[in-house]
Amino acid sequence: MAAKKQVPLRLSEKLYDDIAAWAEDDFRSVNGQIEYLLTECIKQRKKNGKYVSDEIDAPLDVDIGKFTK
Repeated sequence: MAAKKQVPLRLSEKLYDDIAAWAEDDFRSVNGQIEYLLTECIKQRKKNGKYVSDEIDAPLDVDIGKFTK
């Protein structure tokens, strides 16, 4: 097994909390969840040859007004 590289990573508290909750749902550590997500992004890029989806800048179909009250 190849040695893993250590990468310092700074995340906002909100992003960390969201990843931690997702990791818990998937029975992974936060580190494992980040590695999983990055691996999936790389697989997708190799699959379609693009860095991001064509829809990355598409507006969300969400009524944010109900969240601002």
